[in-house]
Amino acid sequence: MHYMHEYLKTAPFDIYELHLFQLVAQHRSFTKAAEIVGLTQSAVTRQVQGIEGKLGVALLERTTRSVRVTPAGEMLLDESIRLLGSVQQTLQRVREEFAGAKKEIRVGVSRSIGLAYLPGFFHANIQRQPDKGYRVTYQQSAGILSALEANELDVGVLCPPPRLPTTVRVTHRFQDAFTLISHDPVAATLEGAPKKKIASWAAQQNWLLLDEASNSGKQLRSWMRKHGMAVEPSMTLDSFDLIINLVALGMGVSFVPIRSLALYGKKRNLHRIAWPERFTRELVVVVRKNRKLPAHLEQFIDNVLF
Repeated sequence: MHYMHEYLKTAPFDIYELHLFQLVAQHRSFTKAAEIVGLTQSAVTRQVQGIEGKLGVALLERTTRSVRVTPAGEMLLDESIRLLGSVQQTLQRVREEFAGAKKEIRVGVSRSIGLAYLPGFFHANIQRQPDKGYRVTYQQSAGILSALEANELDVGVLCPPPRLPTTVRVTHRFQDAFTLISHDPVAATLEGAPKKKIASWAAQQNWLLLDEASNSGKQLRSWMRKHGMAVEPSMTLDSFDLIINLVALGMGVSFVPIRSLALYGKKRNLHRIAWPERFTRELVVVVRKNRKLPAHLEQFIDNVLF
């Protein structure tokens, strides 16, 4: 207890000052941070300089045009995102449990996950937890992971990178199989054809592929190259739903998740071609680590279906 009293007397900053530093570091601007919190730029500068003075290290390097975060500043920024996220999550739970605030579940769904998956995520929950609110965002996996760390999301559904941040944990894993689709009527005759014949036909097509910057796109391209399909796409997109619609319009061919096709049953001009080897990606449900989940959030996760 005596140690804690000494810490409070010598602490280099409080939560408010840490928040100011985080804003400056994230936006690389004292001016922008000052606008967000409604202070003058000089006031924000004094607060950050006070933190640096008490820590004895430079956190930011300032020039007339920009702000650069030092290695020490990057470390503090990473930790501040987690710390302030934990504080925000605690206050949110207090309001929900004791102040009558409506319980809301914030879900981030990766853009590489088609719209056909969403009923499995939400249908059972809306029926079983009708009094809960749901806020859903559709974004890149990297953004979902960052938002989880900052407590801007409660749950993320995504195709994971090779290494997940140590601050999140996986609650469920699912396998998601792909198929090749085309508008070309010739594709309908390729069912059961030898791999060489299918590969020859595929090499002559225009390819529409998911952006390789995404985890799913990167894994799919790697798998294609491994199986002798080092194709140059005529169009790169960030959504399988968009790809499916463009294939149905005759603009090319693509590998897409089989489950994504559930919304397009009436598009009879879409032909599936069974590739001899099947590409499968992994989808995961992730939450923040080291935090006890409230009951309504645990129930939401248990109700998710793939």
